Amino acid sequence: MDKSTLITLQNRFDGLSQTVPDEGIEFWFARDLMEPLGYVRWENFQTAIQRAITSCETTGYEPNDHFRGVTKMVKLGSGAERAVDDFMLTHYACYLIAQNGDPRKEPIAFAQSYFAIQTRKQELIEDRMRLLARMDTRERLRESEKTLSQNIYERGVDDAGFGRIRSKGDAALFGGHTTQVMKDRYGITKTRPLADFLPTLTIAAKNLATEMTNHNVRQDDLRGEHAITSEHVQNNMSVRDMLGQRGIKPEQPPPDEGIQKVGTSGQG
Repeated sequence: MDKSTLITLQNRFDGLSQTVPDEGIEFWFARDLMEPLGYVRWENFQTAIQRAITSCETTGYEPNDHFRGVTKMVKLGSGAERAVDDFMLTHYACYLIAQNGDPRKEPIAFAQSYFAIQTRKQELIEDRMRLLARMDTRERLRESEKTLSQNIYERGVDDAGFGRIRSKGDAALFGGHTTQVMKDRYGITKTRPLADFLPTLTIAAKNLATEMTNHNVRQDDLRGEHAITSEHVQNNMSVRDMLGQRGIKPEQPPPDEGIQKVGTSGQG
């Protein structure tokens, strides 16, 4: 396949992509791809699509997330319209169709590479979005812990007391495992906060418990380390119970990649 053919095919596949309004999700219509992939009859192309759906199921993905059946209206030569079946296809669906297509067809060979690259690009975008969401959750925890530190300082608890309160809260959240035990389990150095390595859900759980403590400390005007510790432990236990009802144990998920761009206060 010469360079000009490659460019032509790439431009064609690029031009056929569409985006779901207001969602920014890129997709292709199966009938639009049929002819560029070297198929003349829809029935033959459907065979490749069904093989791709089977592959999707085999790999553990939900086919409906990648192959969405739709009905389109197409114009006939007479000017009338009729309804035809079609599929909205994600990057991954297109990749699977190419993988299950006739390898003797030159466009199929190109599509296998093209959609593999497109799928990888989408994965990188999604990974980046997940990281940004995790960083945002981590920042909210840092702010809520900063607020807690200020609240309890005004109520007679120093920095050392804050550390003890937070560690006992962690022990309640993590089923008896203190902050240091969790850091040892994850292999986190002494200078790095535990929360930098927690999954987003667990960071959010810590933040919820901390915000509950902030609320009740102010509302009930709690004072002294003992009263505030009791409150924070109870809130973490409540959050743990809530997660447990959904089969989630905060101490079980493996650590995530350490977040670098966070506050340097050592909180978390």
